[in-house]
Amino acid sequence: MSKDNQTYFSEFLIVGFPGLLPKYYPLVSSVFFLVYLATFVGNSLILGLVVSEKSLHKPMYFIICNLALSDLLFSTLTLPKIIARYWFNAGAIPFTACFMQMYLVHYLGSVNSFILMVMAIDRYAVIRNPLRYQSIMSSTTVFNLCAFSWLITLIFPAVITIRAFPLSYCKSNAIIHCYCDHIGITQLACTDITSYSLLAFIFAMLVLLLPLSFIIFSYIQIVISVLKIASPQGRYKTFSTCSVQLIIIALYYVPRSFVYMANRFQITINTDFRILMIVMYSLLPPVINPLIYFLRTKEIKTSLLKKLRVKRVTNFHENTSCPVCN
Repeated sequence: MSKDNQTYFSEFLIVGFPGLLPKYYPLVSSVFFLVYLATFVGNSLILGLVVSEKSLHKPMYFIICNLALSDLLFSTLTLPKIIARYWFNAGAIPFTACFMQMYLVHYLGSVNSFILMVMAIDRYAVIRNPLRYQSIMSSTTVFNLCAFSWLITLIFPAVITIRAFPLSYCKSNAIIHCYCDHIGITQLACTDITSYSLLAFIFAMLVLLLPLSFIIFSYIQIVISVLKIASPQGRYKTFSTCSVQLIIIALYYVPRSFVYMANRFQITINTDFRILMIVMYSLLPPVINPLIYFLRTKEIKTSLLKKLRVKRVTNFHENTSCPVCN
């Protein structure tokens, strides 16, 4: 093997925020741990409620369930390593494992994008064709759309991962990021990565802009339909059915689009700020989404309160039962 084609190390080192002083490591690791705990509990509750409550066996909640599963998997894939890096100074990750993480990071991010598109299509159908909604967005249709989201996105991250894996890595093994991603890894290559970066950018724009174009079209049509409603109360009630999805979509797409375009057009951004932006669009939505569902979605909130009341009554009866029965 020639010198130019050799990889000189067997593991990468997750750096996280390069400008962070060591005295803040315990605080940052604690914040990441709380974020992961909130993500795990919130999305697990969503999954448990949708599965166990018959009243939630509807297309919209099946979509929410898919989004919660994707968020839970993404956080479980990325957060434990960065927590270990700051808590135990254990940021090393094996070479092959880093590429596996890279593939899954881009795969789950793509799944999220397509699931949000399905969510927008669902809201478009319920607003534009309320009388035909159940026939248009049947359980079978939604299942197929969600399955398509999970399957079609298997291809794109596989291509960029397979192309990046055999590159020569000898500059450094320090990944200036909170997890392994394509940009963080390929920047460490000794060879020219222009073609690799271009392919990755095309892939990113495809999985970002294709769903986003459907989302924008759907919500433009929704706004037009809402404005045609004569009653102000009717307009408010109709638009409120989409407000949850709009918040979730904004959290996902706005900072992501900014970072992608800045990387492509070489806009200078402070490294720590860039990583913070990536953390915001990657890890904040999985935390915030369940909270939005519980606060703004009446049926989910009702189901959760019902579960809590049943639990409270059960505990009350157990605590007031006869303590001495012999």
